[in-house]
Amino acid sequence: MNPILRKSVLGIAGLAFTGGVFAGPVAAHAADTTHAAKPVAVTVQGDKLIPHGVQGEQSRIELDDEQTANVKAIIAATKKAGMDERAAVVSIATALQESKLENLGHLGDRNDHDSQGLFQQRPSTGWGTVEQITDPEYSTLAFLKGLKQVDGWQDMPLTKAAQTVQVSAYPDHYAQWEQQAADLVAEHWNK
Repeated sequence: MNPILRKSVLGIAGLAFTGGVFAGPVAAHAADTTHAAKPVAVTVQGDKLIPHGVQGEQSRIELDDEQTANVKAIIAATKKAGMDERAAVVSIATALQESKLENLGHLGDRNDHDSQGLFQQRPSTGWGTVEQITDPEYSTLAFLKGLKQVDGWQDMPLTKAAQTVQVSAYPDHYAQWEQQAADLVAEHWNK
């Protein structure tokens, strides 16, 4: 291969890798306590919570009081941001994937980056300070600010909208949480 062309290709590959590593958080490697649920029937396309239907097999976890409080904090922050129920579904599904709705501190050896909080946001990439990104309201508002900047996020499948904000190493994993996220929003939005 031509040396100039080779350097260009390697440079582009390096930028792509760096963008994925440094532009956003990578999913935490927390203990996986999920179980795959049987595929859920596709929701009607007109549903505002799941306008595209769920994609693939769905996972579901039982929530404790702390996780439920984090769901309520995400919903409150979504309302504060002036966004709708669909934004809350995207946010909750993202937090389910990233942290199982647990406000995680630094995971040490289980995480080779500085990702923390519900959304596994990184101080080193500009999401905020450790104190900020471990505050459920702040971290949700930061996620939603990123979501608002995604043109047409409302018309995207959940996993694409979440991935555009998060830049995860596992972009398709968000989809498995859409049904539980929608159920949580339906349960807690009007409380």
